[in-house]
Amino acid sequence: MADNKINFLQNKKVALIHDYLLCFGGAERVLKSFHEMFPEAPIYVICYDKKITDKFFPNVKIISSFAQKIPYFWKKPKYLLPFLPLAVESFDLSAYDLVISSSSAFAKGIITKPKTTHICYCHAPMRFAWDYYYEYGKSRSSFRGLKGIFTKIILHYMRIWDRHCEARVDHFIANSNFTKERIKKFYRRDAEVIYPPCVSAELQNYRCENIRSDQNNYFLIVSQLRYYKRIDIAIEAFNKLEFPLVIIGDGDDRRRLQRMAKPNIEFLGWLKDEDVAEYYSKCKAFIFSGEEDFGITAVEAMSFGKPVIAFRRGGVTESVIEGMTGEFFDDLEPAVLADGVRRILENYKNYNPDIIKQRSMEFDKEKFKDSIIRYLDKISI
Repeated sequence: MADNKINFLQNKKVALIHDYLLCFGGAERVLKSFHEMFPEAPIYVICYDKKITDKFFPNVKIISSFAQKIPYFWKKPKYLLPFLPLAVESFDLSAYDLVISSSSAFAKGIITKPKTTHICYCHAPMRFAWDYYYEYGKSRSSFRGLKGIFTKIILHYMRIWDRHCEARVDHFIANSNFTKERIKKFYRRDAEVIYPPCVSAELQNYRCENIRSDQNNYFLIVSQLRYYKRIDIAIEAFNKLEFPLVIIGDGDDRRRLQRMAKPNIEFLGWLKDEDVAEYYSKCKAFIFSGEEDFGITAVEAMSFGKPVIAFRRGGVTESVIEGMTGEFFDDLEPAVLADGVRRILENYKNYNPDIIKQRSMEFDKEKFKDSIIRYLDKISI
């Protein structure tokens, strides 16, 4: 029935919309899976980085807003924050039967005609405007003084706009029960939970033979380097533990984090998927130190049979099984995370890589696609 359903949908006009294509993280992997399901569908974005689209979405029709034409916009989109709702609302989607928005901020704000079905795959309600508002404020000078007053007014407007946008969505899909609860709180809407695609055949097929055996004692983080990811907690913990820690990723918090780190901590920036796979396969354990809506990288690490040390909040509590696929720590304090590291080392021989891998397959890409098809069938698209 699934194949017939896809064939039926391919006879309809489908469009995909995503906030930005400026990097390639978990949300973009979800978008890529949607594109694989609907290869003829154009992708609408506020703006994009051509290096990202050429690499991950070659030969795909990318339609951007007026923001794309603004010089250097993609480097600092926060400067145009008040205009981003207008950018999304400028898209003409009247020709489509089905629009799927992949949204963590603005994409769900599109305007569609009554005949068009709008499904939002929600990675999170607008983080910086809602539950992470104070965390973002602590890390930014733009929240202080006269500039801070202006910023707070803009974010107040964003919350009003975001709240009204929920009425434009016909059906919400949440990437975790954690996100589902936040959709219920902020938007007063129900959502279906379909976990994101974390494990793919492509990642698993990479040969992981190039990491030297003397590096196999390191711990690993793969993440965007942003304040709310709380990589600083992990750095402070490993500064004291003096165990090797490898950090893969980049972001606006990188300089601050590098200044904090001692020589046992290595920053590698973004790497190719095959190189990331090598580091996953050779690490001792994976560190997940922030509160995430789901946490795709934790599951990716488990797909290589690696245990995870995670903060006991957010979507990661739905994927990691304590004592079987990893350990949790309960406070965002370096000493508490360090204790989690010690516990995982004490229990290390009891972790079965095959059981950890088996758990990760609950979040397989093909399972995601099949769940989406079944959902579309259920709501009679």
